[in-house]
Amino acid sequence: MERLLIQNIGLLATPEGNSARRGEAQGKIRFLRDAWVLCEDGSIAAVGVGPAPKADRVLDAQGKLITPGLVDAHTHLIFGGWRQNELGLKLHGVSYLEILARGGGILSTVRATRAATEDELCDKARAALNEMLRFGVTTAEAKSGYGLDRETELRQLRVIRRLNAEQPIELAATFLGAHAVPEEYKGDREGYIRLLCDEIIPEVAEQKLAEFCDVFCETGVFSAEESRRILDSGKKHGLIPKIHADEIDPIGGSQLTEAVGAISAEHLIVCPPEGVAAMARAGTVACCLPATSFYLGSTFAPVRDMIASSVPVALASDFNPGSCPSLNLQFVMNLGCLKYRMTPEEVLTAVTLNAAAAINRADRIGSIEPGKQADLVIWDAPDLDYVCYRLGSNLVSQVVKKGEPVV
Repeated sequence: MERLLIQNIGLLATPEGNSARRGEAQGKIRFLRDAWVLCEDGSIAAVGVGPAPKADRVLDAQGKLITPGLVDAHTHLIFGGWRQNELGLKLHGVSYLEILARGGGILSTVRATRAATEDELCDKARAALNEMLRFGVTTAEAKSGYGLDRETELRQLRVIRRLNAEQPIELAATFLGAHAVPEEYKGDREGYIRLLCDEIIPEVAEQKLAEFCDVFCETGVFSAEESRRILDSGKKHGLIPKIHADEIDPIGGSQLTEAVGAISAEHLIVCPPEGVAAMARAGTVACCLPATSFYLGSTFAPVRDMIASSVPVALASDFNPGSCPSLNLQFVMNLGCLKYRMTPEEVLTAVTLNAAAAINRADRIGSIEPGKQADLVIWDAPDLDYVCYRLGSNLVSQVVKKGEPVV
């Protein structure tokens, strides 16, 4: 087994543990100065300071900061087209839900995605993943949800599986057929829900195309009761529940997390106190998306209330063609400090260990500890504060995935 030694690390910064950190523990980071990390067979074999062990290869960190690889726990990676034509509408005050009601928004992306071949979707997403990797992302969640029919939803999930085998970033697949009601079912919501629950979800599970089932619980999309039906169907077929909740209106999505045992709740911009309490009881990870609030000019999720209530918080990009056409997780880290008032330590946990927990991987990624996968980022930065302080620059120097330098 080949051993890679990363030495001359100026500062190593990592959360610790195999599960999400909550409350004060979210801000507990282990710092080691003048450290080294030994990687063996794709995993971290040892971490230390002082004299380093021998290895087959040596990577000199040149006195820089090293952290775990970043985990982007919420993306809509697979889609056709873009939606730059909606920018003018937004600037003139047309709301997200109004654009959707006019047949734009998600529905316009559905039309473009249905028209795209598997190869076209794959090429487009691969380019995005290459960019994400250069920003330090080593693992990402990827949702379907721009097909809204059997054929295209399965096509999106096949693209995720294909990309997982073709490039370095590990992908966690989420089925989001309940992203909107498609135009052909506009007068038959119940018919579309039955299609999801009785036909598409069972096929997704049978083909092992996804680990998670998600639903957009929102005014004009799916009610809390409808969302529960869909998520319960996913659970019945072995798909772990996630939920888009409280993005625009608080209609009960965050409260539903406890009832369905959701691993994560996403967005949570207008999450009410009772929703925070439900997530705390359920141990649900609050996956907050500050770049979406920034892009839409909306309010920001009550993250400080969540942390004070012992809800584990993750931060993610929400990369998508409509409400957040950005995949820069470093910018999300900046916003976590500036808009959520999180400390750099809380932010690091949010984009590593807690993000890993949101996609059921905290036992093997998200921290720099022996036995974990050797996913690491070396930064052009002297310390963690500098990464969160600098705005608009890519500070990644090198990326290591499973013990192999990939950037």
